[in-house]
Amino acid sequence: MALKGNLRDFTVTQLLNLISVAGKTGTLVVEGPNERVIVCFREGKLAYAQVGNDSQSLATVLHRSNKLSAAQYRAIAERAGRISDKELGLLLINARYVSQQDILASLQTHFLGVVNRLFTWVEGFFRFENDIMPPDDKITVRVNLENVIIEGARKLREWEQLQDEIPSLEMALKFTDRPGTNIRNVNLSVEEWRVVSFINPKNTIRQVATATKMNDLEIRRVVYGLLQAGLVEMVRPVGTAPLAPGQVAGLPQSSKEEQKSLINRIISRIRSI
Repeated sequence: MALKGNLRDFTVTQLLNLISVAGKTGTLVVEGPNERVIVCFREGKLAYAQVGNDSQSLATVLHRSNKLSAAQYRAIAERAGRISDKELGLLLINARYVSQQDILASLQTHFLGVVNRLFTWVEGFFRFENDIMPPDDKITVRVNLENVIIEGARKLREWEQLQDEIPSLEMALKFTDRPGTNIRNVNLSVEEWRVVSFINPKNTIRQVATATKMNDLEIRRVVYGLLQAGLVEMVRPVGTAPLAPGQVAGLPQSSKEEQKSLINRIISRIRSI
């Protein structure tokens, strides 16, 4: 299957569905504006994934999934040297640091996390290379794509809704002036508290996302929750230029294509009411 194209014409969900139905073995390379993702498949099942050239060592994956303590991770990093993931996995199992199931479950979660990043991509190019798999020293898994595709479709719907509600990350946030409201008395998640600590009319939502190491979907999800709770409101960042003639208040200046896209989304929402 010689397949390549643009994500504007062929979504990630459609790509995964095609690979799953055809039972293909090979590597899907997706290149976006800022990063490159590589996903490998064996007989239509997810086998491996990585972002850019960062293959994430097995020790790092196990540490991030809390299967290795910080001390164990440092010891492995210092002593393992250039040992392969397969060799390291065998050593860890024999030393009873982790089980084979721990390794496979951690890698599966990591690979799925990489794939899930793709579902919000609307810009980029892809190509599928037949029969190309990761190096032999890497540990692979076998994950059916049906649930991945269903979850991806759900994320895509959520992404579209959040884009409607928060069309630009160049806006800022400020706390609402509601008498009797004390945010310290509100039950917020850890992620929400992280965002709250950066809320300031001088900071754009994109800057807050960068500071809290959240992607576009994650920051929109948190901001949407805060907006719905009436704790914050969107404002133009302090220090930005005055509105230009014809520019809509509350939105940054955008291109004609962006304005047309926004208008179309508004019309679609009105029709769905």
